[in-house]
Amino acid sequence: MSLNVWVVDDDDSVRWVLEEALQQADMNPRAFASGDAFFGALLKDRPDVLVTDIRMPDMSGLDLMAKLSRSHPDIPVIVITAHSDLDSAVAAYHGGAFEYLPKPFDLDEAVELVNRAARQHGESVTQSSGGRVFPSLIGQAPAMQEVFRAIGRLSRSSMTVLITGESGTGKELIARALHEHSPRSGKPFIALNTSAIASELLESELFGHEKGAFTGANERRIGRFEQADGGTLFLDEIGDMSPGLQTRLLRVLAEGEFYRVGGQVSIRVDVRVIAATHQDLEAAGKSGVFREDLYHRLNVMNVHAPPLRERREDIPLLLRFYLDKAAEELSVSAKSLSPQASELLCNYDWPGNVREVVNVCRRMTVLAVGSEIVPEDVSLADGSVQREHLDWARALDRWAQLQLSAGNEQPLLEQALPLFERTLINTALRAARGKRLEAAKLLGWGRNTLTRKIKELEGK
Repeated sequence: MSLNVWVVDDDDSVRWVLEEALQQADMNPRAFASGDAFFGALLKDRPDVLVTDIRMPDMSGLDLMAKLSRSHPDIPVIVITAHSDLDSAVAAYHGGAFEYLPKPFDLDEAVELVNRAARQHGESVTQSSGGRVFPSLIGQAPAMQEVFRAIGRLSRSSMTVLITGESGTGKELIARALHEHSPRSGKPFIALNTSAIASELLESELFGHEKGAFTGANERRIGRFEQADGGTLFLDEIGDMSPGLQTRLLRVLAEGEFYRVGGQVSIRVDVRVIAATHQDLEAAGKSGVFREDLYHRLNVMNVHAPPLRERREDIPLLLRFYLDKAAEELSVSAKSLSPQASELLCNYDWPGNVREVVNVCRRMTVLAVGSEIVPEDVSLADGSVQREHLDWARALDRWAQLQLSAGNEQPLLEQALPLFERTLINTALRAARGKRLEAAKLLGWGRNTLTRKIKELEGK
């Protein structure tokens, strides 16, 4: 039998495109412009799967799911929204959504989600309370949407999580969001960077020590595991932990108990461990640098923090947020970016990721003379802004987007190729000091080809 799929969205175009895609997939779609219309139809019939927008004038998707869960808790719901932030993702999963799909979405992915939801038809859904907002964990890029989905899926559990990603990508922010959107949100969140503490002191830092356990231990110390009891312990840069401490950590994860340094009585704790690393722990485990059994114990669930160069569409959002935050910290008016400065920053690769964005925004807020930040105010650690500005591939990409958005009907290649060839020919001739044979070799052509190209381009 064909699936009955109902769509609730106040956007005519979204309803139309989903109906077309679902019909082509041999499903029976039915669309509604409001929650009220949906519930009116539900009195007489019911869908196998529901697809709903999250923000609508008469009734939000979250309110719709809450009401639906009271009468039809077995109908799987897929939430779609243009407002793809962390709060929306977590709220959708808390409301019992089968999946969360940000706009613009891939139609094939949407159809596949409907099929998957139908296969799990009949599973019960649950609800739980929401958590605090983390405005600095922001992003619209697909890579960040995967992070939001992961946080949402884990919001009702206390599973051990391993967060991987380069330095500066916001791994601690992700860990805090996992904690605040979990059943442990009312308990402590304790963060510890294991690479920032000498290995001989880290054991006491983690597990505490008894008075007299070693020289200088003048009183009992409660370690981070005890401090985090009932809550979450975040261990950053876990890959730098010494082999001996890896063994002790493995025992705590396996048995939930440990001994203070110099202690004789075992201490039992209930702690969720979230670890993070920029290293490849799987490879480190195979090479013997990191315990494989500890890696598998930590990697129950994995969340990858994407580098900023893989989520470039988020750069303007992050710049605006951290410029405002820098202005607040410095008690000055927030500064804006000129189009040229914005272009330079958006084309930069940000090797330090979000942490570098924070520092650059602070620096620009201090150094910029006026209310607008211009290219001369932009200073990056490696001085590569101007080099990035000359990246012809990105410049060409921007040019092509401008031509398309301007509605230029002339084919892009007809416009670009003459300019492209003329630029390279002129550059090669300058380098060869006007000698055509040498210039042709630099271009990878024969001399006759170069001569012909020059004549062709004269009239263009």
